[in-house]
Amino acid sequence: MKHGSASDINLTVFDVTKFLEDHPGGDDVLLSSTGKDATDDFEDVGHSSSARAMMDEFYVGDIDTSTIPSKRKYTPPKQPHYEQDKTSEFVIKLLQFLVPLLILGLAFGIRSYTKTPASS
Repeated sequence: MKHGSASDINLTVFDVTKFLEDHPGGDDVLLSSTGKDATDDFEDVGHSSSARAMMDEFYVGDIDTSTIPSKRKYTPPKQPHYEQDKTSEFVIKLLQFLVPLLILGLAFGIRSYTKTPASS
């Protein structure tokens, strides 16, 4: 597990394998912080001075920060600018309105044309 404090220049590495069973918070707390900078996790709990003193026996070494790869910001690939044709959108809306009216008018026309006059 790595641990560095705000005053450290390099990250400090601790091997807490031997302490997993004895940790008061359980081994899950330690295992969830393995392989990463656990500074915030450690500081948020508010460990006692005796807990901080115990860290010396688990000390492995420091990490040279110049060996850590820098993070790169993701930039999405450029895509061609798409200009939607506004006239086709207008035509579609117009047809959505007119086609049902045309069908309705055609239905009334067929009905009135095929209707036989009532004989009296």
